[in-house]
Amino acid sequence: MTESDPRRRRDPSSISRARRYTPRGRTVREAAEAGEDNRARENGARDREAARRERNRAAAAQQDDGTEDLAAKRRREAAARSRERRQRETGAVPPEPRESAPASTRTSTTRRTGAAKSEPVRRTGTVRAGTARRTATAGPQRRATSRPTSRVTGPVKAVPVKPLPHLPRLGSPRRRLRMASAFVMVLLVVSGVRLIQLQVTDSAAYAAEAMNQRLTTEPLPAERGAILDRNGNRLAYSVEANYIAVDPVMVTGDAGELAAKLGPLLARTPSELEPIIATKETPQGEPIRFAYLQRGVDLAIGDQIREMENPGLVIGDDERRVVPGRDLAANVLGFTGGDAGEGLVGLEAAYNDWLTGTDGEVSYERSQSGQPIPGAFYREEEAVPGKDIQLTLDADLQFQVQNILERTVTDHDAQFGSAMVMDVDTGEMLAMASTPTYDAADPFDVESDEAYRDYGTQATVDPGSIHKAIVFAAALEEGCIEPDGTMHVEQSINKGGTNYTDTYEHGSAELSLAGIIAQSSNVGTIQLADCIGKDKLYEYQRAFGLGEATGVGVAGEASGILQPPDNWSGTSEGSVPIGHEGTATIIQMAALYAAIANDGVYVQPTLVDHLIGADGNVVEDDDEPRTRRVISTETAQDLQYLLQAPIAAETGTGRNAELENYHLAGKTGTGGLVVDGEYAPGNVASFVGFAPAEDPQYVVAVSVYVPGGGGGGSTTGEAFKEINEFALGYFGVRPATDPAPEFDVWG
Repeated sequence: MTESDPRRRRDPSSISRARRYTPRGRTVREAAEAGEDNRARENGARDREAARRERNRAAAAQQDDGTEDLAAKRRREAAARSRERRQRETGAVPPEPRESAPASTRTSTTRRTGAAKSEPVRRTGTVRAGTARRTATAGPQRRATSRPTSRVTGPVKAVPVKPLPHLPRLGSPRRRLRMASAFVMVLLVVSGVRLIQLQVTDSAAYAAEAMNQRLTTEPLPAERGAILDRNGNRLAYSVEANYIAVDPVMVTGDAGELAAKLGPLLARTPSELEPIIATKETPQGEPIRFAYLQRGVDLAIGDQIREMENPGLVIGDDERRVVPGRDLAANVLGFTGGDAGEGLVGLEAAYNDWLTGTDGEVSYERSQSGQPIPGAFYREEEAVPGKDIQLTLDADLQFQVQNILERTVTDHDAQFGSAMVMDVDTGEMLAMASTPTYDAADPFDVESDEAYRDYGTQATVDPGSIHKAIVFAAALEEGCIEPDGTMHVEQSINKGGTNYTDTYEHGSAELSLAGIIAQSSNVGTIQLADCIGKDKLYEYQRAFGLGEATGVGVAGEASGILQPPDNWSGTSEGSVPIGHEGTATIIQMAALYAAIANDGVYVQPTLVDHLIGADGNVVEDDDEPRTRRVISTETAQDLQYLLQAPIAAETGTGRNAELENYHLAGKTGTGGLVVDGEYAPGNVASFVGFAPAEDPQYVVAVSVYVPGGGGGGSTTGEAFKEINEFALGYFGVRPATDPAPEFDVWG
């Protein structure tokens, strides 16, 4: 401790006498060392200054004979009360009792106080012992000051006291506690209501939504029915394959990259696949969980796609249509396509409902990785397979007919053609060939949609001279001419200002009916039609099936154009009898000659032999082929004999169709093709007939369109002969034992 330390000038007794306690329970020394706030110090300084002035005023009053002005006295009392109030507020000194005391007492107290406070106080905060004893009885001591009080020597003026600023009111902890409790209660109530809503009211909806997120429904495609030939050989059937589908919601990775990988495997462009993979919602906002990418994919390709291990790809069991003959009867069979594998053309389209089974489906829950969850929901509806169709076609005969037709078209630079073989008694189509054709196993690899067309049932042309058989039959039936009768025939005839001329030069001559048929005389045919009359001729045309589709069973079959007599023009009397100003299909003409070969009874052509149910049994068909008698048996048999003349007679138009071991009957024809309302260049060459002539069993019809022109006999005669030769030998028809008949074509 240094020499200047004030504590060296105090003894322990003086320190103990000066000990006082502040409102915070500390001694004056501790308060001084700790440091009270500045406001308390300022208030203490003001109080000391006010006390000094009061003592000065008291001293001055004593000097003036002890007299005291009443107003000054009141001011002093007010100042004292104000000082006491400030001291109580600041806690400097305890409040003094308000009880009134005798003036002498107050005066003496004041004097003592003033005397005590007139003593100087050290800066260390110590006070005189007398002062300490007096203040100990009065309460907590006022803050000590290091500034000594000087003795008052003059009058003291009243100093106005500035009131303390109003302190902010302390918050209520109970109020805060109540507000916090209320907030917590509201939060608990809201949470409880929401929990009740989730667990009771909305629990079923959320459970269903969660199930839908895990649930996957995949189709179980039903096996499509097979198409068989008359011998049970499968012409088209389905084999096990895979379908590739996508669940866009679960696809991982970039959709474009995935489409680029799948494109070569699925034989589709990435631009086609990417939108399917990337579209996750329908326009209505519903998630898309299944969409086909390709159907009928080989099992090996399905395995390659499965190795990609993308949870968004779905590889399921499917079927693929197999056509073992590829282009064999493709124009008749048609093909399937689309997401559902439905029939698009041909028999596949016409009998789509029968061939198509009922798809099943399997629903199961699967994990995020795409694997089924064991023991979870699983439901399966079995697929019902489609039913089979057995056709009247014979695959072997179809193959030969198709080859012969292809060769004929190639040899004569024809644009298209058709050929068919029909059973006379039943109307069953044993072969139906058409060219151009396509590979039904890869049906979309074609240069033009014309390849899908079946020209035997869908192409209509002017039949030409093969139509004359109707005129011959009507003339015999109506008695216009006898089978062995003759007729004077000029080289040409005029109808409606148009000359119709025979292609075979005979001049003005007598021709027998066999000669008219053998030479395909236009003039003789027109003269017979004049005898019949246009109304009667129209009736026979309708009876033989012209003007309406045969109903053979091929989708899109044409009906042709048949002009009623009211629509005939001046030239119609010359054009209609020889097969112009009207159109027909080659199958209509085959049915016409089949009616003649069937002793005058028309039988509707049929392509479907019978339907086979799902159990493998034949389904009885109540719709029997339509039949009707057109001409009498006698007329039909006479015509069967006369129709051998074009092949057997020396001047016949079908001489190149003569067959060594069989007698054939038929008629050649040269018609036209109408395109956009005008005749196209070239001719439609046809040959229609039946064999054997003495006991007809099969009708053969051949027709080709040759833009460069050509006659019916010269173009199609060879094909007609080859088809008959193979068909008669294939079905075991005995060769003829008698020689071919000889015809006298001249009267």
